[in-house]
Amino acid sequence: MRNLLVTGGAGFIGSNFVHLMLERGGFERLVNLDALTYAGNLDNLSDVQDDERYVFVKGDIRDADLLDELFARYDIDTVVNFAAESHVDRSITEPLIFLSTNVVGTQTLLEAAKHAWKLNPADKYSREYRPGVKYLQVSTDEVYGALGKTGMFTETTPLAPNSPYSASKASADLMVRAYHNTFGLPCNITRCSNNYGPYQFPEKLIPLMIHNAEAGESLPVYGDGMQVRDWLHVRDHCSAIATVLEKGVDGEVYNIGGNNEKANLYIVQLILKTLGKGEELIRHVKDRPGHDRRYAIDNTKITTQLGWSPAYTFEQGMAETIEWYQTHRAWMEKIISGEYQNYYQDMYQNV
Repeated sequence: MRNLLVTGGAGFIGSNFVHLMLERGGFERLVNLDALTYAGNLDNLSDVQDDERYVFVKGDIRDADLLDELFARYDIDTVVNFAAESHVDRSITEPLIFLSTNVVGTQTLLEAAKHAWKLNPADKYSREYRPGVKYLQVSTDEVYGALGKTGMFTETTPLAPNSPYSASKASADLMVRAYHNTFGLPCNITRCSNNYGPYQFPEKLIPLMIHNAEAGESLPVYGDGMQVRDWLHVRDHCSAIATVLEKGVDGEVYNIGGNNEKANLYIVQLILKTLGKGEELIRHVKDRPGHDRRYAIDNTKITTQLGWSPAYTFEQGMAETIEWYQTHRAWMEKIISGEYQNYYQDMYQNV
């Protein structure tokens, strides 16, 4: 890995990955391609913008000409695709943009990588590529659908997405699989559980609840709040991705989980307790359509085959996360103005 293209690197997980990779080093250049839609925020990367190894490019992964130019100009040999529309609620109200960005965008990026890396791009039967190239698709456990009270998702669990968001991510995963099996493109797919940590856009549960609790506002909880998720600190997720880049076997899928199954209501109660607020702030609202009841990741494959394991305990991760949002109030206040406020009104105030 010499020249790395990170798509969606100004978003929550992407910006944390950029920070981690620049800390670790071992490459010449990191190019961050981001369209800077509502969740993309260059403030997340203000402390690395002058790093000589780092380049930011504003652009869309659906722009084939731009991708070809970037692969050629920077001699890209590694791609990590974070670029995606990622919030389930938004996919219910605006499904088309999820199909366009998550599926068409992924295919466009795959095609650019194939064209740039294939030794004989004019030969459709050739499966020979430059040595050392890799395409990594960052996906989600939501492509597996929902679990009952027991059991865990493994890499061989059939895909059964239940929302437009998860359906678009499953479709993108299948496109990556097809490019590996049909064209021989060196690829990996990672599927993670629910992330939390610094720089998360406040449409998501944890930063939303921290902000509302500190402001003394109501905390909207879908249904009974007993939807269970496996919570993964974003730094652990990013270190797992780096491990797959280094050690992953081409064509393989790797599940990444934090070994922390918690109900949404428990998370909300923990935030209130940590901030010294009362549970009377909790407001149960009508559950969203197709809301999966439980996810849980079996990460045995990545831990046994690649030697990765999560470093954060849930207690440590949540304490650090709450403290981060408390000490970055200016970042949060800048984020929640404008479009986000309109979205929040649509999602929660009228149910």
